[in-house]
Amino acid sequence: MPTWILITISAAFLQNIRSSLQKHLKGALGTMGATFVRFAFGAPFAVLYLLVYASSVGKALPTANGTFLFWVLVGASTQIIGQLLLIYLFSFRNFTVGSAYSRTEPAQAALFAFIVFSETLTPGALVAIGIAVLGVMLISVARTSLTLHSLLTSAFSKTALIGLGSGSFFGVAASSYRAASLSLVDSMAAPDTILQASFTLSVAILTQTLAMGIWIAIRHREEFGNMLRVWKASLATGFVGATASFGWFIAMTLQQAAMVKAVAQVELLFTFATSVFVFKEKINRLELIGCAMIVLGVVTLVLG
Repeated sequence: MPTWILITISAAFLQNIRSSLQKHLKGALGTMGATFVRFAFGAPFAVLYLLVYASSVGKALPTANGTFLFWVLVGASTQIIGQLLLIYLFSFRNFTVGSAYSRTEPAQAALFAFIVFSETLTPGALVAIGIAVLGVMLISVARTSLTLHSLLTSAFSKTALIGLGSGSFFGVAASSYRAASLSLVDSMAAPDTILQASFTLSVAILTQTLAMGIWIAIRHREEFGNMLRVWKASLATGFVGATASFGWFIAMTLQQAAMVKAVAQVELLFTFATSVFVFKEKINRLELIGCAMIVLGVVTLVLG
């Protein structure tokens, strides 16, 4: 099995833990605060990963060029918006379905990469992504009567639109980070996937921490005190989030963002387990079928 797939599955598992922690924090913090802890408490770990790795291999840090800075800024800003929308979505439906709405990210990442970077996918890969997205659609209407009308109306509901918007921003962020990481090759003596990924992650997360920190200081200053009161959970969220992001960035440097995000749909399996065993939510037959289709899409993608 390719290395990028193993890294992606590991990152998906960690991301599910991070999302669970953020849902818990949503009760003590607002949407902005629960989003900010992912970046602010994750930044020290991201920088630590970068410095430890660079020191261990004896390599200098890459030089940030104009292309790198542009795509990092695009990725950092769109990821913040996508994360805000995802956490806001938790207020409308249960944990599993709320996460599922953003799962159109692989298809949207593929579309963005095709338009902007002229990246193409094989017909088999497109079919696999389509199967996974259809599985997500089933999950989105699993709590309603399954009719053509419900499928169409669910796509235009408030929760669906928020989820689709979240997936769009995440898709743009994923492709942007890949472009930023790959652009570093020109300033390096030899390509180094881990160094490129960790440097990109560090710059991105520090940018996000600064931008959101300024905004919260101006508009939601009380959130700083709230974060200190739940600092243990915030620190855990930052650590797990930074570690998961480290995996994502490595995988997206090795492979197209749409492919990585398609395999990352296995996170929904971890989400289902979390929903049942942690949040005590009920899972019905259509949700299980949708989950099976996501797995089928991932397997098709891997075997293809």
